[in-house]
Amino acid sequence: MFENSLITQSRFMLLEPILIFFALLAVLSYLKFYNIQKNSSFSVKWWSWLFLTGTACAFAIGVKYMGLFTYLLLLAIAGVHTWKLIGDTTLSNVTVFYHIVARVCALLVLPIILYLGCFYIHLTLLYRSGPHDQIMTSMFQASLEGGLARITQGQPLELAYGSQITLRNTWSKPVPCWLHSHKNMYPIRYDGGRGSSHQQQVTCYPFKDVNNWWIIKDPGKQELVVSNPPRSVRHGDIVQLVHGMTARYLNTHDVAAPMSPQWQEISCYVDYNISMPAQNLWKVEIVNRETENEIWKTILSEVKLLHVNTSAVLKLSGTALPDWGYRQLETVGDKSSKVYHQNMAWNVEEHRYGKSEEQKERELEFQTPVQMDVSQNMSFMAKFLELQLKMLTLKNEETEHKYSSSPLDWINMDTNIAYWLHPSTNAQVQLVGNISTWSTATVGILVYTVLFLWHLLRQRRGICTIPKDSWEHLILAGAVCIGGWAVNYLPFFFMEKTLFLYHYLPGLTFKILLLPIILEHIHNHVLRSSVSRNTFSAVVLAWISSVYFVYQTFSPLTYGYPALSASQLTALRWKDSWDILIRKR
Repeated sequence: MFENSLITQSRFMLLEPILIFFALLAVLSYLKFYNIQKNSSFSVKWWSWLFLTGTACAFAIGVKYMGLFTYLLLLAIAGVHTWKLIGDTTLSNVTVFYHIVARVCALLVLPIILYLGCFYIHLTLLYRSGPHDQIMTSMFQASLEGGLARITQGQPLELAYGSQITLRNTWSKPVPCWLHSHKNMYPIRYDGGRGSSHQQQVTCYPFKDVNNWWIIKDPGKQELVVSNPPRSVRHGDIVQLVHGMTARYLNTHDVAAPMSPQWQEISCYVDYNISMPAQNLWKVEIVNRETENEIWKTILSEVKLLHVNTSAVLKLSGTALPDWGYRQLETVGDKSSKVYHQNMAWNVEEHRYGKSEEQKERELEFQTPVQMDVSQNMSFMAKFLELQLKMLTLKNEETEHKYSSSPLDWINMDTNIAYWLHPSTNAQVQLVGNISTWSTATVGILVYTVLFLWHLLRQRRGICTIPKDSWEHLILAGAVCIGGWAVNYLPFFFMEKTLFLYHYLPGLTFKILLLPIILEHIHNHVLRSSVSRNTFSAVVLAWISSVYFVYQTFSPLTYGYPALSASQLTALRWKDSWDILIRKR
């Protein structure tokens, strides 16, 4: 009620409060189910709380992937309880079987169905193209109405010699990009004095452009148009790729790449009449093929282009070139890697059958919009899995943010976030927690650990100081609260993403929930005399008063009202690491 950070976060359209709601609903529902089970298994309430647990878990995961960790924690607790249930000899085998089936249906099957169902509704209703579609694969984009689907509609499905194509890298990191070339050459010498081939630059360009077009050519023929009937390009075929606007061949030599000298430079060959002949033959390897004679298909096929002369694989390094390369992304030839990586895979996005033999006519053809509908080829599960992968791997922040922090900063609240500042006054909203609650919750984990070990040692020595029900209650409280804190906090140490203080709020909530359990346990089972209990109650009352005092002190930063003076804001900077905004008048 008086935790400033939770109040602040809940007043904005942010996901953490919703995640906390469903996570706590799942925990509450399971505990209610567990308590009802002792007296009225398979009753209406028993089934209701059990299915509500599974529903809340599915929605928690649906809000943010972090909800998965609370779900796994509840599954682990339910697994332990089920194992004890199996060992209960007072229950018949049939009854135990029914208990297991009920838990599997409610805690495993139901969340999966609900999670899939949410995405099914999502993909059914949102079937049109949007502004950020390009982070998805070409096949996903082509399945949406408008956007790429509008561009690719009517394209030939099967690639043939003479096909005019654009090649998109399937890795799409750091941004989606297409194989690209332009008339500029690599500098004679790179930074550091290394020499280059001084051939035409080949890059990966993150925008649609006429210079992204290439022509698939049969090395044994001169024609750059599709024959009648078309001769399909298949897995294992040797091809040449001709840049559409400059008519130069995709090439690589044993020359170090500009930004990644461990790999080869990719270029379009320029004949300088020196002892560096063209090496422009490439082997097509369809990565996701089903047969060894499979035809290369628009959008559907992911191909790896293997250089015949050097065995280097054409791939995206992801490094931006200097100004001479217009900050476009570097493409390289990798002949050292024996492991397939997605940055080696390319797919044809736009495709037309070439009709013009003359270069000038071809250039006009490349600038004419393309007029295969592949939407039916991408199933719901394929879309669903791609979305999950993107959500897991996509980084929203590539650089450090002013208010980003590390998980170590969260324990003692050594950081804050400024959410809003009034344009003319010092009124502002800051994500700052109640320092009394935060510090006490951290101490609470230490106190619980001491109490747990103390009771455990006494029981080991045969000294039973608390009833069995109270001991089990203490264990379950620790599993839920400390476990909930751990699974919502520790994973951030292993995440490669920009982190903020609000990521800690779900874990903080579980820490706070532990406090009343510890206070009750100390009052009922540790303190024996009425004097000590009364003293303890007075201390608790003083602590509650301090929580309210801190809440009131920081409420202007929580609600953004009233506006404080510069001196008042300076007084609220209880830690040097806090960035309280003060407007200089």
